Amino acid sequence: MTLCPCGSGNPYADCCEQIINDNRPAQSAEQLMRARYSAYVFARMDFIFETTHPDHRQGYDHAGTKTWAESSEWQGLEIIGTHRGGVDDSIGEVEFIARFIENGTNREHHEAGQFKRKDGRWYFTDGKMVRTKPVTVTKIGRNDPCTCGSGLKYKKCCGK
Repeated sequence: MTLCPCGSGNPYADCCEQIINDNRPAQSAEQLMRARYSAYVFARMDFIFETTHPDHRQGYDHAGTKTWAESSEWQGLEIIGTHRGGVDDSIGEVEFIARFIENGTNREHHEAGQFKRKDGRWYFTDGKMVRTKPVTVTKIGRNDPCTCGSGLKYKKCCGK
């Protein structure tokens, strides 16, 4: 038994393979996202193309995408969260991180993927890269309350 690369913990034959082989449609945007990741793992580029919304297929490089997918070593998919994209929705967003090794370098693709349902089927429309949030440092004045929660001024507590 081969586990599905999408990270569901289910056998591939009972999970994404059913969607990729068009035995059953994805019921949610997240299911389609998971199936698309698995399609990259197995270089099933026809599925990637067919599940891209027809209005968003311009410029798709079938051969280049296949070469890239086959040369990458896929490490896993992490679903960060979803917004809408359920069985009763017509649009949805899935934030995910796809991990892979490319040319010996560990890579992460962190994206907020946009999905749309058309004629009862989910399609990928667009994705926006998610950037890590910058670390902010707040300067504490000597007379400010101490950040440890003691109720004392910083200079009388942790600022000594």
